[in-house]
Amino acid sequence: MKLMKTTDSVGQVLCHDVMQIIKGVTKDAAFRKGHVIQEEDIPVLLSLGKDHIYVWENDESMLHENDGAKILEEICHGQGMTASEPKEGKIELTADHDGVFVVNTEKLNAINSLGEIMIAARHGGFAVHKGDKLAGMRVIPLVIKKEKMEEARAAAGDRPLLDVIPFKKKKYGLVTTGNEVFYGRIEDTFSPVIQEKMDEFGASMAAHVILNDDHEKITAAIDQMLDDGMDMVICTGGMSVDPDDRTPLAIKNTGADIVSYGAPVLPGAMFLLAYTKDGRPIMGLPGCVMYAKRTIFDLVLPNIMADVPVTAKRLAEYGEGGLCLGCKECTFPNCSFGK
Repeated sequence: MKLMKTTDSVGQVLCHDVMQIIKGVTKDAAFRKGHVIQEEDIPVLLSLGKDHIYVWENDESMLHENDGAKILEEICHGQGMTASEPKEGKIELTADHDGVFVVNTEKLNAINSLGEIMIAARHGGFAVHKGDKLAGMRVIPLVIKKEKMEEARAAAGDRPLLDVIPFKKKKYGLVTTGNEVFYGRIEDTFSPVIQEKMDEFGASMAAHVILNDDHEKITAAIDQMLDDGMDMVICTGGMSVDPDDRTPLAIKNTGADIVSYGAPVLPGAMFLLAYTKDGRPIMGLPGCVMYAKRTIFDLVLPNIMADVPVTAKRLAEYGEGGLCLGCKECTFPNCSFGK
């Protein structure tokens, strides 16, 4: 591109949008990129404060901002999303359906570290809904070296940086444990909380038992639910180090692979996650899930419902942001919890 006096620009091709901003009236392009400047355009451009203007000058080593943004969109664009048309050198992605938003954080950071280009995305690992804005991207200058965009492609690799993985329709088994509930000493107030949270994802409870703190009975109940085709099993209670709390042992004795017993999240430190050999999750939920509005369960559940594996590494990463502040008015997930 080259800079020239507006009064000398008739016949030239604009290489960027020229904005018109009138407070309370409009904020839009008076002239779009690619517009061929006419004689009658000159007074309008001058009224917009454009005494000088950038026009397109062909250079095989450079790309226009819109073309650079299109490359960034291709780098990001995975399943379950739609891209906008470039506008002012920017492209946005929105969700096509409900699901969990997955971000390759390492590669996103690598690309944003290159300079002159940027990709801004919402946090990964959380539920999104159809029509939600996911990310925006652009190159910073009006034109950018093709070499820089090739660096971005190389940093991204051969997989998109972003995906929206749809939630699956799942049926789950619920094992409520605890002598105090089994013998009727207290009311079971845990199960309704689980049902409410699972209902948000369209999951159905297909089996439910209440057991005392007998780890062999708990193991047998979990095994039976898996044999009956449950997509996951959730165990409530019995997760502390109290001698009567035997749920972790019961889950271990199913032969499932324990991802972690414990997570750097408050509330929810005594959370247990395991996967069966065929990949079905078994979760042991600490008592805080019953009374705290948001806990570790809310952080992992969107991933579980989309069959996105929750690894020990991912659980460890919750440490920064893993402290719920217990705000009087809860705005989760629009807060720092889990981020």
